[in-house]
Amino acid sequence: MSTPTGEPSFRQSVDLMFNRAAALLDLPPGLEEKIRVCNATYTVRFGVKLRGEIRTFTGYRSVHSEHMEPVKGGIRYAPTVNQDEVEALAALMTYKCALVEAPFGGSKGGLCIDPRQYEPDELEKITRRFAYELIKRDMINPAQNVPAPDMGTGEREMAIMADQYQRMNTTDINARACVTGKPPHAGGIQGRVEATGRGVQYALREFFRHPEDVKKAGLSGKLDGKRVIVQGLGNVGYHAALFLSTEDGCKVTHIIERDGALENADGLDVAAVHDWIAGHGGVKNCPFGTYHENGAKVLEEDCDILIPAALEGVINMHNANQVKAPLIIEAANGPITAGADEILRHKGTVIIPDLYANAGGVTVSYFEWVKNLSHIRFGRMQRRQEEARHQLIVDELQRLDEHLGGAWSMTPDFKQKYLRGADELELVRSGLDDTMRAAYDSMRQVWWERDDVSDLRTAGFIVGINRVAASYQAKGI
Repeated sequence: MSTPTGEPSFRQSVDLMFNRAAALLDLPPGLEEKIRVCNATYTVRFGVKLRGEIRTFTGYRSVHSEHMEPVKGGIRYAPTVNQDEVEALAALMTYKCALVEAPFGGSKGGLCIDPRQYEPDELEKITRRFAYELIKRDMINPAQNVPAPDMGTGEREMAIMADQYQRMNTTDINARACVTGKPPHAGGIQGRVEATGRGVQYALREFFRHPEDVKKAGLSGKLDGKRVIVQGLGNVGYHAALFLSTEDGCKVTHIIERDGALENADGLDVAAVHDWIAGHGGVKNCPFGTYHENGAKVLEEDCDILIPAALEGVINMHNANQVKAPLIIEAANGPITAGADEILRHKGTVIIPDLYANAGGVTVSYFEWVKNLSHIRFGRMQRRQEEARHQLIVDELQRLDEHLGGAWSMTPDFKQKYLRGADELELVRSGLDDTMRAAYDSMRQVWWERDDVSDLRTAGFIVGINRVAASYQAKGI
């Protein structure tokens, strides 16, 4: 996405936000620069024979920090992919992993391509060739560099990359751990597709557990009944909107897509709108709400929570003053530019930043990587034993029930709920919830305890940078 005139680029925005936090830290001379700069970026140009001619594609894999290895980060397929964007995203990954205590350095990849212009078999050829170029240089490797899906990629591309790695490394017992975000039948993990959206939900739940934080945003009460605007109903936006509306009582009043926006004051049916977009390519003529042609303008509508979940830079210096949302949660990477961030902070808007809010993806990717290395499904060892222990309690309660007659009895569905041992999906959600709670707690501690920190983004960067610095110092760097 092109940056509006007078606006810092996405890369500059990340650097500015880093500098703002680093200025408040007492880092040894030279260490700040070591953490800030990108270690290496590999550019690959390769040809693939398609439709009777050779087409040349340009791809990138950037490694921002190797304070921990392997390094981790998604691969995106988009026509706007460029080196600056990939390096900025790699930097964000470093701080994101540090904040949620996932033991990875930051990396990111991209292929300059519009995936909608190609057939599935053509995309497979392109993906295999891109993966081949990266694998032979250890830019995909379970111990060194572990990609994941991002914009324009998904389970299918990850399965192809994993297969390509296995073909080239036939004796690597941990080959499946070379990428995450694979389909469950190909070494993936339950709950990975929903992970980033689920993480956004858990982040908001945690925010609303602290009345003083909610008050800072000029809001009150719980999530129930809050009006939400979602920009971008892709994987992240869809799952965040779906879970918030069906599980937390939020009303998704507006959904913004590339061809306009939908509005329904009583709350849109997120699943129905998602199905419509899948079948029609956009929200135009969608019968579930009122259509607005100018989607960007809808970002400025009244709401309680705004969720930008698509591209970077959608809230910038040109529209930040008009954005009315008291609480913004960045489900996408970099949806608010550095210039807009300053305007919003001065207005008193509370921003739950991307390096925390969308860390659900890398958190569950971490669980998948661990699962692949341990070669066993989560819950396989303990689930039935858990059920057997629960059965003992239920049997005793049953005896009590019979003894007391009509005076007391178990709640009708208690037995069924309590007896069930946790499966992989429940364990993944539990681990994600715990991670999001702990990360928010570390961030808000800095936010509330330091007079020189007025926002959650700076607090998040401070926590992340401190952890990266500690890691480097432990290595003797």
